[in-house]
Amino acid sequence: MTYQQIHQMYRDKQSIRKIAKESALNFRTVKQLLSLSEEEFLASCYKRKGRRKLLGSYEDFVHKRLELYPQTSSAQMHDLLKEAFTDFATVSQKTVYNYVLSVRSLYDLPLEELGRDFQMIAELPYGQQAQVDFGFYNMRTTAGKTRKVQFFCLVLSRSRYKYVVFTDTPYTSETVTKAHEQAFEYLGGMPQEVVYDQDRLFLVSENLGELMLTERFRSYVSQRSFKTYFCRAADPQSKGKVENMVKYVKQNFLAGRSFKDLETLNQEAHAWLSRTANALAHGTTKKIPAREMEDEVTYLDPWHPIFIEVQAYIPYTVRKDNTISWKSNFYSLPLGTYKGRGTQVLVGTDDNELVIQDMDKKELCRHICSMLQGQKILQTDHTRDKSHAIWEMMQEFAAMFEDTEEALGWIYKIKADKPRYIRDQIQLLKATVQALDPLIATHALYYCSQYYIYSATDFRAITEKMTREQKIIVSPDLAGQHNPLSGKALFNAFTEPSKSNLNTYESIFN
Repeated sequence: MTYQQIHQMYRDKQSIRKIAKESALNFRTVKQLLSLSEEEFLASCYKRKGRRKLLGSYEDFVHKRLELYPQTSSAQMHDLLKEAFTDFATVSQKTVYNYVLSVRSLYDLPLEELGRDFQMIAELPYGQQAQVDFGFYNMRTTAGKTRKVQFFCLVLSRSRYKYVVFTDTPYTSETVTKAHEQAFEYLGGMPQEVVYDQDRLFLVSENLGELMLTERFRSYVSQRSFKTYFCRAADPQSKGKVENMVKYVKQNFLAGRSFKDLETLNQEAHAWLSRTANALAHGTTKKIPAREMEDEVTYLDPWHPIFIEVQAYIPYTVRKDNTISWKSNFYSLPLGTYKGRGTQVLVGTDDNELVIQDMDKKELCRHICSMLQGQKILQTDHTRDKSHAIWEMMQEFAAMFEDTEEALGWIYKIKADKPRYIRDQIQLLKATVQALDPLIATHALYYCSQYYIYSATDFRAITEKMTREQKIIVSPDLAGQHNPLSGKALFNAFTEPSKSNLNTYESIFN
């Protein structure tokens, strides 16, 4: 079609430069197409189509992957091909890059990338510095649900040798020191300096360079030989190497990967480190990190395991109002934690936070420790009933009405209008309806549905008004459903119309 359009525009006396501008082609390409006859153009097209690409047999795999995950980079595609096909040929990354570009162009699957500027600095000596950072990612489980994972990244600044480990619970001062030990064991040594963000796991406060480390992290660093360096606030460029690594882990390893269990994920991550992250030439240094590490490991300080004190958790009894009493203060727990007399939870501290776990050592919640006494430290989220899924809660509410279909349709409208507060809305509606006469609740439902009122508080106000006035607003669809023998008479049945005196009319006519 482009060939035909260009020739038509040329026959319409348009210049080559104007044709190039309107067709978004280079003017040399336009001149070349104008110089070809239709037979020559078709022959050139057939010749181009007949060329066999080196990676042509993988077109279906690449196409489906790009359709499902358009942000897949060519570097990640290279790794995915090696993972999916054990007999995948040894080709350069540039070959994969060109092939992915051709598939994107063929199926119109462009890659939109967000640029980011970094400042180039001189390479540091071997063994001098490592950079640390954290990341998180929402993965899809094999059951189709979402699972949030967090990961600890460490990269050596000179060789770009990388390490990553995952967890499915928030990092604490205890688990982050354990991650350090796992990283140093993997590297086979420790650098002279480690660069960090001003994270609450490491720092209590920072005031014009006066750093106050958390108690547990200060105790750990005192047992190790490396120095700590903390970046200024909002200055990620100071540790750009590990910032790039966090992005690399997300885009090259995690994107499109399903979560099976934590052990499997860490095994896959270690295989990825050996296969790709540390085995391919780095984009800046053009050197392979694994080979560079052979030189850098001799400059690292020797590593030997140390004893890390494990945080002790003490059993506490749960009160029937889903709270615990700790150091003369009350701390809330998620609704439903209390299972009856004798229910207990495990309580420990992580610096200035109170950590509460169930008896299976699964974390329930955290609170900031109060320095006062007699305080009630409550979280609004704990008052929500999370024992049922939203769908089940909606069905339970709709079952409270005779017309369940109308009730379900109305509660769906509330969910669409207030998706973040649907649990609170349903809980208030259920409490309101349970205290109402069923007839008033039904007519209030029809009234709200008729006048597009989608709020639990408005529903409660309407029912209160109806109850006060003893007047039920009848929906047209409900008018024929009243049973005169039910014993529940309508308010209007007892209303007598006004009557005129006949003497008034006689006086007027006479």
